[in-house]
Order: sequence, then structure tokens, then C-alpha cells
Amino acid sequence: MILQINNDHQRFRKIVKGRIRKDLRKFLTRSELIGREGKKYISIPVRGIDMPHFRYGDNNDAGVGTGDGKPGDAVQGSGAGAGGTEEGKHILEVDISLEELAEILGEELQLPRIKPRGKHRISAERDRYSGIRQAGPESLRHFKRTFKRALRRQIMSGFYNPDRPTIIFERRDKVYRSWKTILKPQSNAVLIYMMDISGSMGDEQKELVRLEAFWIDAWLRRNYQGIESRYIVHDVRAGEVDRETFFRIREDGGTRISSAYKLARALIEHNYSPEEWNIYLFHFSDGDNSSESDSRECCSLLTENLLPNLNLFGYCQVASAYGSGNFINVLHEQLGDQETIITSRVNTKDDIYDSIKTFFSAGK
Repeated sequence: MILQINNDHQRFRKIVKGRIRKDLRKFLTRSELIGREGKKYISIPVRGIDMPHFRYGDNNDAGVGTGDGKPGDAVQGSGAGAGGTEEGKHILEVDISLEELAEILGEELQLPRIKPRGKHRISAERDRYSGIRQAGPESLRHFKRTFKRALRRQIMSGFYNPDRPTIIFERRDKVYRSWKTILKPQSNAVLIYMMDISGSMGDEQKELVRLEAFWIDAWLRRNYQGIESRYIVHDVRAGEVDRETFFRIREDGGTRISSAYKLARALIEHNYSPEEWNIYLFHFSDGDNSSESDSRECCSLLTENLLPNLNLFGYCQVASAYGSGNFINVLHEQLGDQETIITSRVNTKDDIYDSIKTFFSAGK
């Protein structure tokens, strides 16, 4: 019975994953999913799936199984009211882990697994089942080996009847899985997010950044066990903030992009050795900058200080009615031959799907 329930549950999970995969482009634009994010699981509304359940009726009602009747009689029944013409909408809330969600994202976008660079620095304890012992909890009982031991004992003692093959377990038949704790090396990664918070970046642009950063985070955490995230905001000056402030801060004023790149350089130099860390830098902006000279300085900072130490520099330009949108062109003209730089444009929420694929298709 337990095995059957487990099989049914696995089939149901496959149905759920298939539905999520089918509607993934739509899910990527659902900002309410971020609000439902927990420590490990996220609740997702899935349309068109019903949980299996028993339906009970009133024992006083007449119907199938009540009253007089003979085998072969037609089932009689009557409905109340006219039938509707609209299709029912069934929405089921399912809990799925962020790791499963990222796995679906990678499969649907055909993203290759990332090959970490740098040395393995963190070691974590893992339990590995590696042997058999005579005592243990029933949850770890090795059923196949226990069955064989009981069958062998009954055959040798002459109690086994092949016409009525009943196996009775005794305490001495039972064996259990044993484990040992091992140290498993893990790859580190640091994600440094930078965002323009000048006057040309409104709430709509920040919402696009919030969604894009959520899915970037989900995919990279699928590939690395040890992750740190740092957040930088900038107008004409840059400062480090926490995650909550990063997505909610409102500022005004001009833009000097180089201020953010200088702060990112300082964070890396003081905290993250490229030999020990996989470093990802993502910059979100509407492409407006204070001057051409500052854009040139940004290119110099990238070429001389940042790119040699990074796995990936991702520049995501969001559409704004007030920004010039020229910085992405500067990157293409000045640094278009740099493989470490990947750029994308996000004009609406629908572009997030293609943007994530653009960033990680190379497996960096």
C-alpha cells in the first residue's frame, strides 16, 4: 500500500512539473511568486489539476445502490437547474522546492550545468549509506535482504510451503542500512547585484529587475552549494545595501555607473579571491549615464580590474521612457569581443524568459 501511494505521488508530481513546464514563460512573470518564497519551498498556483479525493453524498438520497433494482437496470437520475456554458477553472496550490523549480527552468530553457572555476574551499558533511547492520530503525530496514534471509531460513528449516508461499519475518532476519558521515567539497559562488536607482528608474523598471534577479538567483543556487549575495545601488554615488533595501529603495538624481563598478571591485579585492570563489556580477540599468567619459571609465574598469576575475558579467538593460538606453551600445562597441560579458534587453516581463536563457546558455 505504501509503495502504491509513493508511486501515485510520484505520478502526481510529474503531472505538476509538466504543467509548470508548459506555463513556465507565464510563471517567470508572476511577481506574487516571490512573495510566497519560503526558506526552501514556494507555493505555485497550478491551473487544471485536481487533488484526488473521495466525494461523499447524503445517505437519505435515492440513487445508485439504494432502492429496488435488478442487474442491468438503467441508472436513473435528475439534475437541478440548467447546465452552465462556461468551463470550470480549477486552481491548485502546490508546494515545490526552489531546487525543483530551478531544475525545471534549466530543462525548459535547455541550460547547460555550470562548470565552476576556482578551488573547492568549503567542505560540508553528508551522510552516505554504505553498509548493512543488524540493528536500526524500521525506516532504514533493507526489505529485499530481510526477505531473502527469512525465505532462506524457512526453506532450510522445512517450514516453507511453495503452494502457500507465506514469509514470516523474525527478529534475526531483519537487517538495516548503515551510514557514515563524509566530507564533500562544495564550490563557492558570490553574486554581486548592482542597480541604477536614479530618477529615470521607476517602479516598473525595478519590478523587472526584481523578477530577473529572483530567477538568476534560483538557477545559480541550483549549481552551487555555497552562495553569498551582495547588493549595490547607485545614482551618482554607490553604496552597499541589504536585499530588502535593494528591491524597495527609491531615489532620485543623476547616474554615474562607474561608482558601482568601483565598489564592486573593492568588494572582490577585499573579500573574494578569484582562486577560491566563482564570481558573478549583474548590473541592471536603463542605460542612462552621466557622460561619455564615465562610460569609457566603466569599460576600463571592466577590462583591467573586473573581467579577469569573473565567471560572468551580465548587463541587463530595462526599458525606460526617461533613460537614454545608450550604455548597452557602448559595451557592444568597446567590449564586444569579451566572452565574459553577456548583455540582454528586458522591455517587458515577457522578455525575462529569453534574458535568462541568454545569460546562462554558455554554461558559465
